[in-house]
Amino acid sequence: MRLLLVEDDVMLASGIKLGLSDAGYAVDWVGAAERACEALERESFDIAVIDVGLPGMDGLELTRQLRAPHMKNPAIPVLILTARDALQDRVRGLDWGADDYMLKPYELPELLARLRALLRRSQAATTAVLSFGPLQLDTARRCLSVEATGGSRSSDDGRAVVEVGPREWSVLEYLMINAPKPAHKEKLLHALTGWDREITPNAVEVYISRLRTKLEPHGVTLRSIRGFGYRLELRAPVTGDGVA
Repeated sequence: MRLLLVEDDVMLASGIKLGLSDAGYAVDWVGAAERACEALERESFDIAVIDVGLPGMDGLELTRQLRAPHMKNPAIPVLILTARDALQDRVRGLDWGADDYMLKPYELPELLARLRALLRRSQAATTAVLSFGPLQLDTARRCLSVEATGGSRSSDDGRAVVEVGPREWSVLEYLMINAPKPAHKEKLLHALTGWDREITPNAVEVYISRLRTKLEPHGVTLRSIRGFGYRLELRAPVTGDGVA
């Protein structure tokens, strides 16, 4: 998931970015509302975290502006961060378009939980677990599992855990959110990286190839759609003798 962080405090922004990146988000950071507007007009983000106390235009006015119909994604989920605890500030933030409001200081686990809830709401999902065929992707515990077989490492519910790397996770999460519709390759690329990391379109193919190797034995494949991207599809699982 690609996240835009709008925070003018460099040390605080660095800490938030590190925590969100460790949780699997591709985080881009700007320190002013005007730069945030430019970024939101130019590129696609899945969610935005905005501090209220920004220089110049504050975070509440930024939130109101990004809800304008001419913006690229006026429906983007927005989480407001602020040290202001006055009721009128919270009411104004929600009235002007914020989806959630967190007071500083806050704990990272709660921030991550609120982001997951906003993303589920924006994607019309009611659970933290995404499913496709035999796959279950638990976004809260960051665990991919399938039905357990002999010798497999199992999760708490007895399902077999499938180990995936952070970027493989980002690709698979995006594909499962979009399933059964295909996901555009450019969108997958955006889900993998922010501005401060260079990654080529060919890298998406590398992660797709790794995921195919891990998922096809469980009856799921990733179909390439020429000139567009990839789609999750069900297929007969491979048995122990290599026969589907």
